[in-house]
Amino acid sequence: MSTPTPQSPFGQPTQPTWGQVPPATPPAIKPSRRKAWFTHGAVAVVALGVGAGMGGSGESGSAAASAQPAPTVTVTRTAEAAAPKPAVTVTAKAPAKPKPKPTKKPAAPAAIDGDGQYLVGEDIKAGTYKTAGPQDDDFGLGCYWARLKNASGEFDAIIANDNITGQARVTVHKGEYFETKGCQKWEKVG
Repeated sequence: MSTPTPQSPFGQPTQPTWGQVPPATPPAIKPSRRKAWFTHGAVAVVALGVGAGMGGSGESGSAAASAQPAPTVTVTRTAEAAAPKPAVTVTAKAPAKPKPKPTKKPAAPAAIDGDGQYLVGEDIKAGTYKTAGPQDDDFGLGCYWARLKNASGEFDAIIANDNITGQARVTVHKGEYFETKGCQKWEKVG
């Protein structure tokens, strides 16, 4: 036998008391599709508004955001390992090539053939030269020679000079200039 459910004066069931069995729950009422779309849409709009509010609070235009210090960035570098030392390699040394002998300047000629000024030691060798005399010419000017201190052409540069009509010998020293004009070939004799 079951216990009757107490009712309120208005026909509504009252709360069960100790010892009474609660009445069975009525079946759940399924909401309409229109109502479901409405509630889901409202929740989405509210969530969108809350998200926009949270995202908008970090804009740089506000005075509070610009007064905050920038976040500190820490960069960690790993020390590079030292390069390994190269291995020692022993190789046989090739035989050295002989150095080429320096080429000598051609020796100064031991003869003078023609008119001009010659630097003794460079253009001609130092020593004693002899000539057979003047060249055959129609003017009869003879053979002129001069030993000079330098090639300036000044009168005080002359150490010794002469006009000869026959054979002659002249000794010249390194660093002097020797000038000849109208003479036959001068040949070194000592």
